[in-house]
Amino acid sequence: EPLDHVLLQADLTAVAPGPLRRPLAETLEVLAEVESKGGATVYRFTSGSVRRALDTGRTAAELHNFLAAHSRTPVPQPLAYLVDDVARKHGRLRVGAASAYVRCEDDALLNEVLADRRSEPLRLRLLAPTVLAAQAEPAVLLARLREMGYAPAAESATGEVVLAGPAGHRTPPRSAPEPVPDGPPRPDARLLTAAVRAIRAGDLAATTPHRPKAPRQTPTGELPRTTSADTLATMQSAVLTGDAVWIGYVNADGAASQRVIAPIRVEGGFVTAYDHTADEVRTYPLHRVTGAAEITEE
Repeated sequence: EPLDHVLLQADLTAVAPGPLRRPLAETLEVLAEVESKGGATVYRFTSGSVRRALDTGRTAAELHNFLAAHSRTPVPQPLAYLVDDVARKHGRLRVGAASAYVRCEDDALLNEVLADRRSEPLRLRLLAPTVLAAQAEPAVLLARLREMGYAPAAESATGEVVLAGPAGHRTPPRSAPEPVPDGPPRPDARLLTAAVRAIRAGDLAATTPHRPKAPRQTPTGELPRTTSADTLATMQSAVLTGDAVWIGYVNADGAASQRVIAPIRVEGGFVTAYDHTADEVRTYPLHRVTGAAEITEE
């Protein structure tokens, strides 16, 4: 059958000669530390264990009465001294939580704020004659006090007044640039089709004599010469038909040459074409083309 008593020892221990009743065992586990178990359980009283019992709301007098009521031996004097010593120090320092505080050297002003019913949402509490604790964030506390007609200033952790600077204007974030693919861009279907037509036209140009349309026939060895409008029209027509064109071209150094090209695209004052002379796709400024003539069969 569970026991309702222990044997208190002068060395700040208690011996339970057998299983204890649940309420007694639970209280002893708070008031003392279990030192050993076996046929008899040994409990040791320490300042930490006594403080733990006081933290549950028990007083020193209640602890003395509990020990006297559940011990078959008198309460040893060292244990009574331990309980009284810990109880005397217990609670002299208090620790709590506060989101913000209000500090003022004028305690009358603090009492006025505390008595103002508009401050109730801040849950203010007087910690000292010159300090109020609030259950609100500092920014909320500042705004509320200003709404109430006061002029509080923010304070840093070191007690210095926090100065408000001008609001900064940040540049809106920029989106990351699209990655540049390695190598030249992949040609589209239109460009590939035009390139095939240009190659076929080049094969034709290799076996066909170059001759501009009448009446603007150009002597052999001379550059073809046409007006800008005729040159543009010839290029645009060749883009549609896929025909090769014989052009005269003057480069940036002033060197003149004749070329056989298959126009692919004409836009923005430039013609992109397959150049049979260079065997590659090139882009030429139209203002450097002296003339253009379709390649005709004799």
